[in-house]
Amino acid sequence: MALHEDVFARIHSLLEGEDDWVAAMSTVVCELHHSFEHFHWTGFYRTVEANVLKIGPYQGGHGCLVIPFDKGICGAAARTGETQDVPDVHARTEHIACSSTTLSELVVPVKNSDGDVVAVLDLDSDLPEAFSSSDILFAEHLCRYLGAKYFSFATQDTPHH
Repeated sequence: MALHEDVFARIHSLLEGEDDWVAAMSTVVCELHHSFEHFHWTGFYRTVEANVLKIGPYQGGHGCLVIPFDKGICGAAARTGETQDVPDVHARTEHIACSSTTLSELVVPVKNSDGDVVAVLDLDSDLPEAFSSSDILFAEHLCRYLGAKYFSFATQDTPHH
């Protein structure tokens, strides 16, 4: 768990004073992607209109550009507002194969203060059952932090998108 705590501390420090959501997403993705060897695709999908996610900053191969809330694991996380831990993507019929090498996936919603999903953090791995309970708790903590930091006023528009 020490690695998770170190990475969170670095992200917290890097984002100190930063109010631009795109800059924050980019920084978070870079830090995550280079800190965890089993994060092979790391990125955000943003809620850009009702029931539609659009790709945000990411690292790894190309991702899907648009994902409706009723499609895929990212859509399930956005639709339900709940973390999706998928140890075997082939066991989930709704999985969208943006990359043929992905074997497991973790998707965590980022919510504003009203509980609306404003984005999802998508972590893909080319390894089966790649994400530990520590990874899940860390990602959920990080997404709660980001939601509170950048979306604490539900009536405001998405900051600087």
